[in-house]
Amino acid sequence: MLSSKAMLDGHGEESPYFQGWKEYEKNAYDDVQNPTGIIQMGLAENQLSLDLLKTWIENNQDATRLTNNGESMFRHLALFQDYHGLPAFKNVGAELMAEIRGNKVSFDPRKLVLMAGATAASETLMFCIAEHCDAFLLPTPYYPGYDRDLKWRTGVELVPIHCSSSNGFKVTKFALEEAYQQAKKLSLKGVLITNPSNTLGTTMSHVELDDHFYCGQEDPLNK
Repeated sequence: MLSSKAMLDGHGEESPYFQGWKEYEKNAYDDVQNPTGIIQMGLAENQLSLDLLKTWIENNQDATRLTNNGESMFRHLALFQDYHGLPAFKNVGAELMAEIRGNKVSFDPRKLVLMAGATAASETLMFCIAEHCDAFLLPTPYYPGYDRDLKWRTGVELVPIHCSSSNGFKVTKFALEEAYQQAKKLSLKGVLITNPSNTLGTTMSHVELDDHFYCGQEDPLNK
C-alpha cells in the first residue's frame, strides 16, 4: 500500500504541458526526415552551448575518463562525498561566479550547496523555507513544471500573479495586490521570481523588483 503522498497526482504527468512533451517525442521535427513534425518550444533546456561543451570534452578527455594526470579518480569520486557538494567543485564554481560579475563581488564556497539541477534545488528550497500549505506568489506565465517541482511533494501552494501581454507581461502593483488578496486565506510565505523569466527570457526592471519587495506597508511579506 502506497502512502497518500506517493498517490498524489501533483506530478503533472497528465497536464497539457507533459502530454505535449510526449507527443513531441513521438513526432519530433527534423528539417529533412520529418519537416511536418512537432517543434519543442516548452522544454527548459539550453542547447546553445553544446558545441562548446563538446569541444572542451574532446580536448580534455581526462575528465570523461575520470582520470587526473593519467591517474584514476574513480575511487575518489564514486564513494560518499560531502553532502553539500565536492569542495573542489564549489571552489571553482565560486571563482567562476565572481569572474562573471567582473570580480566586483565574491562568493564563499563554504556557503554553497550543489544540487543535481534546478528541479532538485527548487524542491529542496521549498522544504527548507516552507511548511505544508504555505503559499507563494508567482508571476505568469511561468514554467509549467513548477506545479510539479515546487508543489508535488512539498504541499505548498502557488498563487499566480496574472500578467498581461499588453505591457510585455510586466508585474504591476495592481496584479501583485490582487494576487495577495487571493492568497490571504492561505499562509503567505513569499514571492517567487525567475530572472531572467522562465518562460519569456525577459529580465525585470528595477521598478518591478521594487514592487515585489515593497508591496505595501501592511503586507506581511515586509515584516
